Formats: sequence, structure tokens, C-alpha cells
Amino acid sequence: MTDNDRTENDRNSEFDAAALALDELRALRAELQREDDAVSYVRRLTQARLDFVRAEMRNRADGSERDITGEIPNVIGSHLTGGQARPPRPADDFSTHPLALELEALCNEACSTDLPAMSHEELAEYASRLHDFEQMRSNERRELFARIDALSAELVRRYRDGEANVDGLLVD
Repeated sequence: MTDNDRTENDRNSEFDAAALALDELRALRAELQREDDAVSYVRRLTQARLDFVRAEMRNRADGSERDITGEIPNVIGSHLTGGQARPPRPADDFSTHPLALELEALCNEACSTDLPAMSHEELAEYASRLHDFEQMRSNERRELFARIDALSAELVRRYRDGEANVDGLLVD
């Protein structure tokens, strides 16, 4: 499935949270949260790679010959271990997720392991592709947030209105 297909499917998959059984509602929300975790992970990896490309581009623009590997701790710290907008959940290994594999293929195609060896044009093209890939992940996350928020709101409504047993909160 391509990014366009995935995005189109997400837009077309309107759902009625109120029509779902409680166990279906919880399961769908958990599934979407796992997908958000994966998309978030891949998005952060993409942003980190893009930061390295931009650092190489800055070096070239400044005429600097310095090695950008000194920036690794800052980039890793800001993207891969930085705070999240949503509460953290136990992390899974997303390295084999289709989006992670798609990012890896994009990077392998660009021969990204040797940024200094890339021409200016190759570096600019790689930066553009990473930026576009990151933007698609950002859009996916916004769509996932909207769906997760709608499911969470329905759960809250059911608890508030007494339609769901409060003992079930421990499951959520």
C-alpha cells in the first residue's frame, strides 16, 4: 500500500464510535494508539535524518569542513528521546514496521550513509524526499489523533452516562 492509498483509506474510513461495542471501542483505540506509536517513531527517525542532511548542507554553505558526527548526541536527544505530546505507552520495536522499512528503502536509495560524498543536487533531493516523507507521517498522525480522540471521548461519555462499568477503567 502506498502512502497515498494509506492516507486515502484513512480519510474514507469514517466510523461511528457510538455504534461500536465497548470491547470493540477499546480494541480499536488500542490499535490506533499502537499505529500512532509506530508512525511517531518513524517520523522522529525521519526528522533526525533530515537534521543530519541539513547540517551537511549548512557545512557546505559555510565552507566548513567539520565533521557533523559531533551533532549526533543533540539530534538523537531531540528527536528520539525527547518528550512526546501524548502520554508515553510501553514502546514496541517498530524497526520492522512497514513505514520504517519504507524509510530505510528511501535512505538506501539515496546512499545516505555517506552524506559528504553526495553532490549538492543529491543532498537537496534527499532532503526534499525526507521532508515529504515526514510531512506524510505528520498528516497521518493528525488523522490518527482525531480518531483516537473521538474514541476516547466516546469512552468518557459512556462512563459518565453509566453505560460502561467504571471497573473497566482499569482495562483502559
